Amino acid sequence: MPYDRLIVASLKSGTIGALAMVPFGLAFRASGLPLGYYGPKFASLFLDSPGAAVLLAQHLVLGWISAFPLVVLLGIVNTRWPPLLVGATYGALYYVVISSLLLPLYFGDALPWQLGVAAVIPSLVMHLVFGAVAGYMAKRVLARAT
Repeated sequence: MPYDRLIVASLKSGTIGALAMVPFGLAFRASGLPLGYYGPKFASLFLDSPGAAVLLAQHLVLGWISAFPLVVLLGIVNTRWPPLLVGATYGALYYVVISSLLLPLYFGDALPWQLGVAAVIPSLVMHLVFGAVAGYMAKRVLARAT
């Protein structure tokens, strides 16, 4: 699979996946559940007070970067699993490794699993949505590119 096709598929699927998370995030936030803790915290490593535009740009860029391994997987591994399922599995693994372990450990925070189900569910669901949507879109983009 040519590298440029993987990049284009990552940009497209990462963008759509990142945007698909937004309504779920708004619903969780409206319900009073904790969400979006590490976006501003990560951005503050680079800027003193990142605004909404910076956080949106960061969200999209992280979507592109996060989609890339999934796109590569779907581009080179011939699986019978539907891309939605491959993507949702990827999203769950991404949540466990990055969001529930590496980020809390890096920033010295409690793990979400220690804080209870209310700290786990919103972010886990959003990562499942991202992965499923990005997987579906990646497979469509890659299929059109061949």
